[in-house]
Parts: sequence; structure tokens; C-alpha cells
Amino acid sequence: MGWGGGHPVRVPGRQPLQQWLYLVGFLDLFGVSMVVPLLSRHIKLLGGSSTVAGLIGSLYGLLQLFSSIVIGSWSDVVGRQSILLVTLILSGCSYGLLGISTSIFLVILARIPTGIFKHTQTILKALLSDLVPDHERPHVMGRFCAASSVGFILGPVISGYLVELDGGFYSTCFICCLIFFVNAGVVWQLPYKEWLYIPTKELHSMTENNCENMYTTLCNENRKSFDTASNGEMRLQTSDPLWNQCMSVCQKIKGLVCSNLWDIFLVRFLMALANLLYFSNFGLAIEERFNVPPRLIGYLISYGGIIGSLSGYIAGSVARLYNNKTFLLLLHSSILTCCTMVVYSFATSIKVIVLCTTVFGFSTTIGRMCITDVELGRIGKQARGTLMGAGQSVTAVARILAPVLSGLVQEVSVCGPPRLGAGLALLAILHMISIHSKQSKTTEAKVKLQ
Repeated sequence: MGWGGGHPVRVPGRQPLQQWLYLVGFLDLFGVSMVVPLLSRHIKLLGGSSTVAGLIGSLYGLLQLFSSIVIGSWSDVVGRQSILLVTLILSGCSYGLLGISTSIFLVILARIPTGIFKHTQTILKALLSDLVPDHERPHVMGRFCAASSVGFILGPVISGYLVELDGGFYSTCFICCLIFFVNAGVVWQLPYKEWLYIPTKELHSMTENNCENMYTTLCNENRKSFDTASNGEMRLQTSDPLWNQCMSVCQKIKGLVCSNLWDIFLVRFLMALANLLYFSNFGLAIEERFNVPPRLIGYLISYGGIIGSLSGYIAGSVARLYNNKTFLLLLHSSILTCCTMVVYSFATSIKVIVLCTTVFGFSTTIGRMCITDVELGRIGKQARGTLMGAGQSVTAVARILAPVLSGLVQEVSVCGPPRLGAGLALLAILHMISIHSKQSKTTEAKVKLQ
């Protein structure tokens, strides 16, 4: 979990590589955030209804739910750089296809490969964790999230101007496609293996020797696996690298399912659902409660994004203040988030909302960094991609449930979603206290045995 103290010791050669990866993360969300806000409008212009637009969005979410852990595990098996290249190229082609979509069918067809392969952020986080020691991970992850957040803030601003031009949506999609191809070029030329903190042979399991050993084991366990040739003779099936990769991916996923990470995944799920509920009707609630213009609401949302980005840059320093005890920092940031939701739901002035937006942007950014670090601290170095993918799947479940729960509680009160979010955050806090108590008892028992 990264309990060691002290200031991080940086290797000079890794710093430029990390900065290149920050750039890739920035461009990734910059490109995506240019297109996604315009997608519903484009579907309506093609004759689709709001329901159709919602179903297409749900299709993307469902594909992400099931594919993220597979892609993450695949990166553990064959190497992050290779899989990152594949996902960037296929995602770029998908956005290029979206740029020539003149029917609802083509829009759906374009969103399918994106839903399956758009896991750039997941693989980049796993890749960054390979480059640095554990005590430096909060600092690096915070900087990466900050850079990505800036891209997510700037993208809609640029696309807002482009969409006003003739064929603006199609131009925006082609620019996004180009950005993904540029990212692929950047990733392709990076000297990734030269600056790994962990040697490649220890990190990725799908070397030639590992493939051969895996196949030998399979043959010994199942010597009756023969196939019939055309002359009627029985011969043993030959080794298939793709089959070995699939077997290794399945083994990693099975290992994760049987691991002790489900308590942390529950914390991730509850906090993600709480945060999504807070934002689910933010604009509508502010407008109804304080009668403010949409422009001010837009400023508030952008301000929150800027605070979150700035918080990412100082996340490493905050973790060092806690002596890199990221689980304790996660607990405190979750308490701050829960209290902010309560204050926001009962606020009576717009000044209080601005204060809540400031605190919420800080606490949620720190919380996301901490939950990632806690998860990575519990898993072996050969399964980090699988872990990151599983975390994204857990978050995807929260994204699917949040709109439904928000709609139900809004029937009671416009402040219902943040209040429900505060309740879920409280559950997460109680669960973390329980985990921390168990860990403390285990530590005390070990000390007594010594």
C-alpha cells in the first residue's frame, strides 16, 4: 500500500518518459472530450431520438464493463506498450469511422470498437506504475490525472467552436482520429523497456520460455488432447501462442476474482457511485435552487475541473505529508467528500456551493489517486493491468446505476442525489474503518509473535 516514508528518489532518465506519457494521457482525453459532448446532438440530427442516443451511450458503457479487465490482463501478458499501440490505433480508426457516419447504424458500428478497445487511461496507469517504485507512485499518478484532466477541460471548449462550422462534427471526429494516431506514434518511439523499474522478464509473463512452459504443463495435465489428421493418425496438437495468451489472460482474471481485493473494490464502487450521484443533476439542481443562469453553472463545472487538475499536481506532496500511508489518506479524503456532499445538499447560498465545489474537487482527486495506489499495493507486479481493468469495470457498474438511482431519488427531492451519495460515502467510510481495524489487529499480532 505504499507505507514507506521519505522523498521519492527519481531516476533522471525516467522523468522525460513519464512526461511523454503525461502528454499521451492529456491528448487522449482532449480528443475524446471533443467528440463525446457532440455525439447526442449528431444522433438527433441523423433522426435518432434521445432514447436512441441513451442506448448508444449504454452500449459503450456495457462494452467497457466487460472488456476493460480483458484488455488490462492482456497488457500483463504480452506487454503494455504493444497493447497500448493496438488500442490507440483501433480507437483512432473507430473515431475516423464516426467521422464518416451518415446513419445511426454507422454510429453504432463506430462505437463498438471504441467500447472494446478504448482503455488508454487504464493501460497508461499500469505502465506508469511499472516505471517507478511504490513510494513514488502517488506523485506520478497524481501528475498523470492532472494532465489528463486538463485535456478533458479544454476539449469541449475547442469542439464548441468547431461544431459551429459547416461539417463541424465530422471535422472534430477526424481531428480526434488524428490525435489517436499521433499518440500511437509517440508510444511507438518511446524507450519503454529501457527505463522499467521492474525488469521485463519479471513484469510480463508471456515470454517465449513462459509460453513453452505453459504449454508443457497443459500437455502433462491433459495428454489425451489429440486431434485426428487426414490419414486417420492421432497427433498431439501443436502449441499456439494465441491460445497460450488466452489461457494466461483467463488465469490472471481467475486469480483476481479469487483475491482479497473485493473489500477495496467495494470502497471504489461506493465512492464512485457517490461522486456520480453528486454530479448527476448538478446543473439542474443549482438552477432550480438558486435561479442562476446556465453560464454561471458552466463556470462552476469548469472551476471544479480546474481545482481537480491542480489537486492532482499536489497529490504526491499530500501523500508525503501522510508518510505515504495512502489508505489513511483515502479514509480522510472520503470523510471530507461525505461532509461536502451533506453541506452542498443543505446549502442556502451560491457562495457555499462555490466552497463545496472547491473542496469536492480536491477530495475526490486525492481519493481517486489513493484508491488506485491502495489497489496496486495489494497486487503482484505481473497483474497490474488486470487490476486496473477490474477497477474500471467496477466504476463502469457505478456509471450504469447512477442515472437510474438519481432519477428515482429526484422524484422525492432535487437534493436527493447528493444526499444519497453522502449516505453511500458514509457506508464506504465505515467499511474502510473496519478494514483499517482488521489491519491494525493483524499488525499487533505479528508484533507480539516477534
